[in-house]
Amino acid sequence: MIDSLSPSLISETPVFLDPFQLYTLPLGNWVSSLVNFLVDQFRWIFQLIRIPFSVVLTTIEASLLAIPPTLFLILLGLLVWQWCGSGIAIYSLVAMTGIGLLGTWEPAMTTLSLVVCAVTFCIIIGLPIGILAARSDRFDSILRPLLDAMQTLPSFVYLVPVVMLFGIGEVPGVIVTLIFAVPPLIRLTNLGIRQVSKEVVEAAIAFGSTPNQVLWEAQVPLALPTILAGINQSILLALSMVVVASMISVEGLGQMVLRGIGRLDVGLATVGGISIVLVAILLDRITQALGKPKKRSWKKRGPIGFVLSFSQKQALSSVIVLISGLFGLGTFTAPLF
Repeated sequence: MIDSLSPSLISETPVFLDPFQLYTLPLGNWVSSLVNFLVDQFRWIFQLIRIPFSVVLTTIEASLLAIPPTLFLILLGLLVWQWCGSGIAIYSLVAMTGIGLLGTWEPAMTTLSLVVCAVTFCIIIGLPIGILAARSDRFDSILRPLLDAMQTLPSFVYLVPVVMLFGIGEVPGVIVTLIFAVPPLIRLTNLGIRQVSKEVVEAAIAFGSTPNQVLWEAQVPLALPTILAGINQSILLALSMVVVASMISVEGLGQMVLRGIGRLDVGLATVGGISIVLVAILLDRITQALGKPKKRSWKKRGPIGFVLSFSQKQALSSVIVLISGLFGLGTFTAPLF
């Protein structure tokens, strides 16, 4: 009885209790019309935008895939040891070895190239915008609601307009990853520069520094840890977006997870997920280590420090042997004179 009366009661709801039944904004139709207009009129512009992304992505991916795994592990271990320390270097070798043993080396290189390409463009675009926001309160007030919206929107929402404007494939995947990952870098660059002490800025100006010198020689170096934290967040967001971007035919570890979900193949999804976690922790630890101040100069740490100290020890031992040999020769030849 109650179920039979419910529709009639709902349909007879007074207008003043539900005014939205009279009119709703056709926002969906407006957005669809706008996207269709952009696609029809400016398709060539979006195809031109694809070119730099395609060139950089193709170069990075071809370079990573061309390096044999053994050589890649050696180079990675040496570089990470030099810049981040022996502990992170050991984890890097363990993580990448684990990825190789899981049979996901090539998808991991593809995913790594996507992340590196997206983060590179994040830095190129995000740093200038963050610096401009730090130097202009008006621009910051305009930019902040846009960044709020970008960070609030679900990641799936970005896929539809990107597919309509740029198509499908790895390049649109990089573009959608860039859009999703750039807000933290802009925010933290703005925050880091604004948090620089006013006394430091005033002292730099008092010594005759120009505004550009104050920015690049005082504010940016002091804000560098915060900026690196923004890059760290962008890297992690880029990796999380890689899985979502696999829905628009982006290859890599995200595609493995998507296939595993689609086929209900728990093993395949687990292998892809663990590989993503290993890459994420690796990049996170490296970027965090780069942001920490180093106690020793680069000549005294890592493989370079090891080689130089070994060379110095060898040289010292050679000098000692030479001196001892000369003194021995002198004591031996003294009676001859």
